Amino acid sequence: MSIMEVQTLDMAAILMQAYEVGDLINRSQEAADFLYWKQVMEQDPEAQRLIRELEKMKELFEETQRFGHYHPNYHEALDKVRAVERKLDGIPSVARYKEAEDRLDELLYSVSETIAKSVSESIKVPSNKLEPIGHGCSSGGSCSGKCG
Repeated sequence: MSIMEVQTLDMAAILMQAYEVGDLINRSQEAADFLYWKQVMEQDPEAQRLIRELEKMKELFEETQRFGHYHPNYHEALDKVRAVERKLDGIPSVARYKEAEDRLDELLYSVSETIAKSVSESIKVPSNKLEPIGHGCSSGGSCSGKCG
């Protein structure tokens, strides 16, 4: 058996195990909750009305962003987007959907981190969480270039 054949077999085995992990995640409580609350939110007429309103407000804001803070309506457009987002966050189906989405994201991050760290401690795993300001490389913090 050649080296290429061994590498191909190894990759096939890795991919099969990755699909198995994906199936386990799809059968998890986190995924079930996420899909349930997504459906509830999609069937909530008030949530859907506000989602459409938010999309319109974001389009208007995008137009002002080309000029940034110098656009005369920039702050007004941004305030309108934030106001609709606050209304949307106040709807129970949306709040529960976002909570379920966060729990599923945490599960996916945990699995990714476990896989990455089993390969090497220095591998970085992307996350949807925003890092606090002032942390990480090039921020003047105390990591001294040894972030990881």
